[in-house]
Amino acid sequence: MLLDRRALLTGLAAAALPTLARAQEWTPPAPDQELRVPVRGGKIYLRINGDLKSPHLPVVFAHGGPGGNHAGSLATLQMAPERAVILYDQLDSGLSDHPNDPANWTVERFVSEVDAIRATLGLDRFHLVGHSWGSTIALEYAGRQPGGLKSVTLGSPLISTKSWQRSTTADLNRLPRSVVRTINASEASGATDTAAYGLAMGTFYDHYMSPVAPPPYFRTYSQAHGLGLNQSLYQGMWGSGEIRATGSLKTYDGEALLPKVTAPTLFICGQHDEMTADVLKPMVAKVRGAKLVVIPGAGHALPSTHAAIYVAALRDHLGRHDI
Repeated sequence: MLLDRRALLTGLAAAALPTLARAQEWTPPAPDQELRVPVRGGKIYLRINGDLKSPHLPVVFAHGGPGGNHAGSLATLQMAPERAVILYDQLDSGLSDHPNDPANWTVERFVSEVDAIRATLGLDRFHLVGHSWGSTIALEYAGRQPGGLKSVTLGSPLISTKSWQRSTTADLNRLPRSVVRTINASEASGATDTAAYGLAMGTFYDHYMSPVAPPPYFRTYSQAHGLGLNQSLYQGMWGSGEIRATGSLKTYDGEALLPKVTAPTLFICGQHDEMTADVLKPMVAKVRGAKLVVIPGAGHALPSTHAAIYVAALRDHLGRHDI
């Protein structure tokens, strides 16, 4: 089912006002716990804020990329006073081990990291949230119908490469013709290391990744912890840019998993997202009882740039399914 957008966003915005007022001065708290969790191929970094034994169930966040890191989910630490918030870096990402072995770069191995986290922390019941590529991990995990998964959230999701490219190419075609020509010609010829391609992709990202600048804490935290994108992993699994896949995910299709998801499901995307609501809605309809929130003015980086409404939507969804 699709939520009434105006009614929902009015309520979420009202609940988020105190956070909005503090957005520019908020500083992510230090972790209450930090761990290195053994997984196939190495060890991954994990940080926890909040009480794992709280009556409000823990929530695990899977970041985007492939090759991103947990910094994009920092705003969700605002939920730590009520529930444990668990952020982690996937193998070859962020503060985790970087063996940089392409043999590790499979969807199944990345999904298995969720089981490793559950086993290490003893998470009998929990919520799972993914963003972008992290939503691929969350969907694959939820499609197995695992016991104890109380809800799943799929943010700006990569559900299939064909649906993703349908959305991003439609986004691209709304840009000036010179930008479209440069990107299409560069990607067709493989000349994606040129200044012209970089400038054209910068225009795409300004429109659909971050139409609003991330808050200062995002850059400060990322620089302090040396966090960035693992380009080798990103290009190996995806490609040169967000629009089209040339890596190992170019044939990925998780759409058949959607009807298998039984955990209560929330989809979130931005009004100006790389994964647009128009493309996403038919897939939302395949998950029984699923809801969709579209955040006005937001692009793909919405957990950072539109954190107040994003966190409010998560709070509401998780709170409804804690039992």
